[in-house]
Amino acid sequence: MFDTLSDRLEGVFKRLKGQGRITERNIEEALREVRLALLEADVNIKVVRDFVEHVRKKALGQEVLRSLTPEQHLVKFVATELCEVMGGSAKELDLKVKPPVKIMVVGLQGSGKTTSLAKLARLLKTERKRNPLLVSTDVRRPAAMEQLRVLGAQIGVPVVETKETDDPVEIISRALMRADVGGFDTLLIDTAGRLQIDDELMEELGRLKAVGNPHHTILVADAMTGQDAVNVAQGFHDKLKISGLILTKLDSDARGGAALSVRAITGAPILFAGMGEKLDAFEVFHPDRLASRILGMGDMLSLIEKAQQNYDQGKAKELERKLKKNEFTIEDFADQLKTISKMGSLGDILGMIPGLKKVAGQADSTEAKRELKRVTAIIDSMTRQERRDHLILNGHRRARIANGSGTTVAEVNRFVKQFEQTRKMMKKITRMGAGKSMMRGLGLGS
Repeated sequence: MFDTLSDRLEGVFKRLKGQGRITERNIEEALREVRLALLEADVNIKVVRDFVEHVRKKALGQEVLRSLTPEQHLVKFVATELCEVMGGSAKELDLKVKPPVKIMVVGLQGSGKTTSLAKLARLLKTERKRNPLLVSTDVRRPAAMEQLRVLGAQIGVPVVETKETDDPVEIISRALMRADVGGFDTLLIDTAGRLQIDDELMEELGRLKAVGNPHHTILVADAMTGQDAVNVAQGFHDKLKISGLILTKLDSDARGGAALSVRAITGAPILFAGMGEKLDAFEVFHPDRLASRILGMGDMLSLIEKAQQNYDQGKAKELERKLKKNEFTIEDFADQLKTISKMGSLGDILGMIPGLKKVAGQADSTEAKRELKRVTAIIDSMTRQERRDHLILNGHRRARIANGSGTTVAEVNRFVKQFEQTRKMMKKITRMGAGKSMMRGLGLGS
């Protein structure tokens, strides 16, 4: 995510590293590079100008702390400004109104509107304990209504029955009645899109908004289209006064132009981010966490949240006990691999850990996946006794495991050595003050 921008900014800060003290000249030179990095990331020119000016005023206008190097000094203000330009902090979707809360989702064709609506319905149902109802008013795109019916069935959310011959305004009136009578507290409305903004589309959406009177009008925009996404957002905002945005394909966006521009240009907050194709690949947008990841500082809070969603609390306490007593086994290690696989892309997970951004870029490579399969095969070829006590793995046993897993004795030896190193590292983490607080966040501490 945003690899191009991250690499460019990292280069800027590295060049400052060798300079012993902060001067106006070295800050100005670095800011010129920051400006170019942002422009190459397809950030809106007005946003770039304001960004650089704000950082300049902060970096040159404050009393310099003696403990900070030029690099640390600039990183501090760039991080703050990255966070501010994306909205400062996560914005809550306000649901504190008389039900049903009506949410109308708009966007261009191909932006991921229908899938995002289903992802939002799933999040509201599972995390906010809402009782949502879905409806499609898109009578133009072939199979749009069928797509929503299929997605609704997958997440267990009812969908209002509609036909492509129905009038969109009549559909929305019927959906409002169904929501009232059926006791649904949230009505999520899908709408038609076009390949580009036109008067006919805006007129139809205007009529739907007048009839439906939604509490929220949310725009879905493809983050990978960069500056085009910003222009689209501005166009929809001028006509419909959008209350927030969902950025799709944010996990695949190497540049970051949309995320870094759209909030500043429209004034509407980014509420959610689509992080993949799966229906659970949908997150609340956190500007501070994303700024941290862009600067290679990781995102431990998101990692902790992912772990909590996928980790059994009873197992977590037992694992903590084993780590403290140095009883962590290969069997426990295999359980950790399964948990990580549930948490999503290994590359995304490593990217959340400070200092591992470079490794993360290679984590989902063919070689990395092959290594993971090799380790799994080695573990599966062990007996239960061997998985619980790796100290009994003599030469004869290792040869048998290599034969059974289709690997070599050298590869088995390497895995055992890696396991012993992992075991030592995890034991150290439980003994460290900072490590303990992190383990508590992961559900591994009291």
